[in-house]
Order: sequence, then structure tokens, then C-alpha cells
Amino acid sequence: MERNIGILDQLVRVLIGLVFIILIFFGPQTWWGLIGVPIIAIAISGTCPLYSLLGLRTCRRSD
Repeated sequence: MERNIGILDQLVRVLIGLVFIILIFFGPQTWWGLIGVPIIAIAISGTCPLYSLLGLRTCRRSD
């Protein structure tokens, strides 16, 4: 798949993912914090399936 997530978008996703994971240990301590794992995985891969479906890109084109 083609990369469609920019650097700033990746950093924001990693931070949001970490916040969700931290919620497992602090705060409400529910399993909902595991939502952070796929968010971080998408950020690391650089490809968002939803962006692909919608035709969105937050990174520069490499034409």
C-alpha cells in the first residue's frame, strides 16, 4: 500500500495511542485502552486504510 500519512499525523497518532494505552494502567482501567495499539500500528506503517478509502493524504506526494 502507498504511504498516505505525514510525519505530523504520525506523531499525533502515536501520542493518542500512548494515551489510550496509559488508560489501561491509570484512570478508568478498562480494556478500551487497547484501542491505542492499532492506532500506533497504523502510524508506524504510514498507511491509513480509511485515508485510502477516502482518497486523503497528509504526506507529500513522491511524483
